[in-house]
Amino acid sequence: MKNVTISLDEKTALWTRVEAASHDMSVSRFVGKVLRERMMSSEGFDQAQRSYLAREARRLRSSECPLPTRDEMHQR
Repeated sequence: MKNVTISLDEKTALWTRVEAASHDMSVSRFVGKVLRERMMSSEGFDQAQRSYLAREARRLRSSECPLPTRDEMHQR
């Protein structure tokens, strides 16, 4: 475990204390949990993006189907 000092404005500090208390946690433990969840969420997104980009490209439409005209797109 690593100790870190953070600075919060009064409104954020009050919200953090209330949220931590409502989860029956210390402020330190609550902030650590929030940051850990954010980190895991970010890693999950990065992993999903790498997995998607690693797939082989495929055609989304057949070449027989022409693209709509500008007027058709905007119903003019």
